[in-house]
Amino acid sequence: MSVGQWLVERGVITQDDLNRVLAERKSPTERVDQALIRAGVVTERQILEVYSEHFVIPVVELNESDIDRELLAVVPSQLVHKYGLMPVCRRNGKGIRVATADPYNMYALDDLRASINMPIEPVLATRGDINKMIKAFYGVGGDVLHKMVRDSDDLQVVDEVRVESDDLDVAMAQEASVIKLVNEILIEAIEQRASDIHFEPFEADFKVRYRIDGVLHSANVPGEIRRFQNAIISRIKILSNLNIAEKRLPQDGGFKVMLHGREVDLRVSVIPMAFGEGVVLRILDKTSVRLSLADLGMKGELFKQFREIIDRPHGIILVTGPTGSGKTTTLYAALNAIVSDELKILTIEDPIEYYLGGVNQVQVLPKIGLDFSRGLRSFLRHDPDVILVGEIRDRETAEVAINASLTGHLVFSTLHTNDAVSANTRLLDMGVEPFLVASSLEAVMAQRLVRRICTKCREDYLPEDPERFPADFGYKPKDRLWRGRGCRECRNTGFSGRTAVFELLVMNDDLRHLVVERASAAQLLQSARRAGNLRLLREYGWDLVREGVTTPEEVVRGTKV
Repeated sequence: MSVGQWLVERGVITQDDLNRVLAERKSPTERVDQALIRAGVVTERQILEVYSEHFVIPVVELNESDIDRELLAVVPSQLVHKYGLMPVCRRNGKGIRVATADPYNMYALDDLRASINMPIEPVLATRGDINKMIKAFYGVGGDVLHKMVRDSDDLQVVDEVRVESDDLDVAMAQEASVIKLVNEILIEAIEQRASDIHFEPFEADFKVRYRIDGVLHSANVPGEIRRFQNAIISRIKILSNLNIAEKRLPQDGGFKVMLHGREVDLRVSVIPMAFGEGVVLRILDKTSVRLSLADLGMKGELFKQFREIIDRPHGIILVTGPTGSGKTTTLYAALNAIVSDELKILTIEDPIEYYLGGVNQVQVLPKIGLDFSRGLRSFLRHDPDVILVGEIRDRETAEVAINASLTGHLVFSTLHTNDAVSANTRLLDMGVEPFLVASSLEAVMAQRLVRRICTKCREDYLPEDPERFPADFGYKPKDRLWRGRGCRECRNTGFSGRTAVFELLVMNDDLRHLVVERASAAQLLQSARRAGNLRLLREYGWDLVREGVTTPEEVVRGTKV
């Protein structure tokens, strides 16, 4: 009896479902179980339950904690990648337990049994679970390095150009195995929600690391990747349309890929280092930012204040913070909140990170002289209501932005400062006249990102050593806090995703007077605190801790007293 009939008998599918899938098979040789899964009639797990009953093989869910790491050295990695098998544990000295997604492939088990000369006990697991464990323990792209290249259309490079060169590294970079290896690393990073990929050359190693939720994690790649260092970097340079022969100077570029039907931009930075070129790829998933201000974590009085400010007819609104703190995301959310047919919104950015419907966006092109200040001057002849400047980097840009705000435009921009009050002094340090800053600046939002506790494994607990918490937390004895135990969903980190902590400074007459007097940031802070219109980043973070959103350690890591 076929697996299709087994499923019909057990009521998992109907006979009509089976007949339809059989009629729509890609070819007569396509296996019925694979056709049913591809058509979405059943899940792989349901198929495995049927196989389990028929073959008397248990179905398991694989976790990293279940894997016997010493066993990995016993099983040849070539066979693991070739057959999609995952060694799990030993059987009390009587062989090993191996997970497979295909109980019909007895040849694979026989080949493994002959290779290690041990009895094999199979268990069933989904292909997704097995592939995840293979990547975790044998490394991303390990199948490529072991010459087990399988064709895959999962990731496609948009507008790729083939380069003709006699350079050996360039030739190797365009071989199928290296292309596949780089694709595997990109796919893994995107699926792990990484924001950056770091390729780092050392004297005896070539590291690949992913930045996930703001923290770097080493990608588990095979040690043999060191031999392919130059080819990997050349491949990335080819994709980014960079000068392959130039290995002494920094270079910047980028390219686009399509993954599972969505477009992902990658910004590339190459820097020469002691043992080769280091590469960092910033991943910009254009489908990932469709946020409202509430989605960012704004709430309560701060949300109301910021919402009122962005509806003002003119003035400058700044968002400050270090690189990677989510400033651009906050500005995009603000534009999303006010975009309408009644407003003309123009942005000038370097680069355009995400495309917004109803917003006219311009890319900075320094090579042809289109910088922020020049673009801003042109904007004023386009009759805008709202202008977004990607970043105020110099006096010229600052003055043009201020003049735009004084002539009746609402201007959004970013600035690199550690807190909200320092934005005023930063503009003065650039050489902007104090009366211009005082008359144009409406508000400054400072922000940082902290990791969210994973909702799948979140648990409350009573701290054993509360004295370690900073005094400004105000922890009370017997108060329960929250943390993540660590699970498959969060890669055993206890965190999944990030949220922002905010500090909103709304300018008033006293603050404007102090700016004209060139008061220090400390004096501005004292005045704002006396007026009661400034809650610090740290205080906002402690609120999130009490709500069970993040941990005290995250707030301490991301903010200062």
